[in-house]
Amino acid sequence: MKRKDDPSTSGVLLIDKPAGMTSHDVVGRVRKCLGMRRVGHGGTLDPMATGVLVVGVGPTTRLLGIVGAHDKEYEATIRLGSATTTDDREGDVVTSADESTLSVIGEELIVGSIGRFVGTIQQRPSAVSAVKVDGKRAYDRVRAGEDVELPERTVSIAAFDVLAVHRSAEHIDIDVRVECSAGTYIRALARDLGADLGVGGHLTALRRTRSGAVRVTECIDLEAVGIDRLMNPGTFARQELPSIDISEPDAVRARQGSPLPLSLPESPVVALIGPGEDLVAVVAVSGGSARYQAVFPAVGGSATLG
Repeated sequence: MKRKDDPSTSGVLLIDKPAGMTSHDVVGRVRKCLGMRRVGHGGTLDPMATGVLVVGVGPTTRLLGIVGAHDKEYEATIRLGSATTTDDREGDVVTSADESTLSVIGEELIVGSIGRFVGTIQQRPSAVSAVKVDGKRAYDRVRAGEDVELPERTVSIAAFDVLAVHRSAEHIDIDVRVECSAGTYIRALARDLGADLGVGGHLTALRRTRSGAVRVTECIDLEAVGIDRLMNPGTFARQELPSIDISEPDAVRARQGSPLPLSLPESPVVALIGPGEDLVAVVAVSGGSARYQAVFPAVGGSATLG
C-alpha cells in the first residue's frame, strides 16, 4: 500500500453508496482502505439514500467542488398521507390523513400537483439537513432542541415523472423520477407535494441514479474500492467539463501560473488536459479571458489509472 498522501495516488472513485451510511462514513472507509488522509466526496447523500457518490482521492479532491454543481437524477418513493419531523421515514409522524381524505386523491390530481413543481421554483430545505446556519449544520441545531427554519432557495426541476402508484387505506406510495439542479432536496419535494394535496407527504426511499455525467451503472460497491479502481483525474474532468488539450510545455507553464494563449470554448469553466490525460488545471472563463481556478500537480502514473 502506498504511504499516506503519496501524490502519485490521485483520482476519482465512483461509488454506489449503500443505505445506512453517511457520505462521511464512506469517505472514512475509503481513507482506511487506501491509506490516504486526503479524501472527500462530491455531494452529500442521506444515510437512507443509495446511489452515485463521487469520491475524490489526493489532489483530485479539489476538482469535486467544481463539478459538484452539476444536475442530478433520482428515483424515489413519496408516501402521501402523513408528514414527519424530518420529511422522510426516519422522523416521527406529525400529521396523518384519514382514509376518506386519501380516497379522493386520484392519479390525475397527483400528476396535476406534481406539474406545479416542474421548472424554476423556490424550495425551503428540510430543517434536518446539512445546510449550515451560522457555521453549524441545521440538523445539529435541531437535535440540540432549536427551532430551525431555513430560507428558501431557487432550484430547477427539469423532470418530475410518476413511475407507479401503490394504494392502501393508510397511504399512497408514488414511485417517481426527478431530474433537478444541484442543491435540490427530494425530501422537500415530498413534503411540499403532500402539503399541496392537503394530505401530508414524506420520502420513504431515495436512489441517486446520476450525478453530472456519472450514472449509477458505472459505480462500484464500497467493498470493491481499491487503488486499481481509481479513475484518471483527466478522464473524469473530460467527461464532466468542457476541455481543451494542451502540450507538455504548456502544461509546465500552466503549473507555474503563467498565462497561456488559449482558444477557449464558450463555457464558464474549462479543464486543461495535457498528454496522457494529465489533468493540469481548471480555468474560469469570463469576458474571453481565463484565470486559474485550480492547478493540479503532475501525478506520476495517473495516466494508467481507470
